Amino acid sequence: MKRLLLSLFIPAMLLSGCSKKHIQPGETIPTKGKKVPEFSRIPPTQRPYKIKGKTYYPLPTAHGYSENGVASWYGRKFHGRKTSNGEVYNMYAKTAAHKTLPMNTHVLVKNMENDREMVLRINDRGPFVKGRIIDLSLTAAQELGIVKKGTARVKITALGEAMTYRYGNKKIERFLPHQDFQQGEFYVQIGSFANRENAMKLQKKMEQQGKKAVIMTYDRGDTLFYRVQIFAGTTLSLARQEEKMLDNAGFADAFVVAR
Repeated sequence: MKRLLLSLFIPAMLLSGCSKKHIQPGETIPTKGKKVPEFSRIPPTQRPYKIKGKTYYPLPTAHGYSENGVASWYGRKFHGRKTSNGEVYNMYAKTAAHKTLPMNTHVLVKNMENDREMVLRINDRGPFVKGRIIDLSLTAAQELGIVKKGTARVKITALGEAMTYRYGNKKIERFLPHQDFQQGEFYVQIGSFANRENAMKLQKKMEQQGKKAVIMTYDRGDTLFYRVQIFAGTTLSLARQEEKMLDNAGFADAFVVAR
């Protein structure tokens, strides 16, 4: 009798396991009376962006990231080379480089000079120039209308993936959890040299002042650069403070970059 019950129980378990549905992002989920997650309500006025079948919205200020500044672009010279997240740079893809945002973050980039906008994915670090906040692929630069001029004033807004829940007769959207934009491993770059000895001299000088200085090499193709960077903490706010202190100490080209 025990064997008979066991033989009936196992198939029932297998059928039960096979019947489970895997919810895909963007799919409407019936809550069946359960409480809808409270994380980040989405204002009804916000415009959604569809990316590869998933729905994204600009993240609220409390959880998100927004920045105004100058955008530049990089093209054929870097086409086919490795990006910071290990991908191969494709100047025809809709991607961009940013100094601190987590890799694979989707951002809405708006050209403030002509009101054009588009969604891009961060897959590289840069631009390694003070005063510029994002480096666009060729395709992105073309669509935003900055190829000829080279740079433009832009606004960057981080996007968050959203899920739709059905609560009774209502449809309610909530953001899915996302990476904390304020947390990471941050450094302040204070110099870039073609001569390794010069980089080592600056590194030693900073270490004598109690700073944790490292040298990162960067092969541009025609020149090998040695970048001197100071460890600035694990929060973006601390890194910004360190950047300001180094700027006041005479490093006018200092800027924050994440690993």
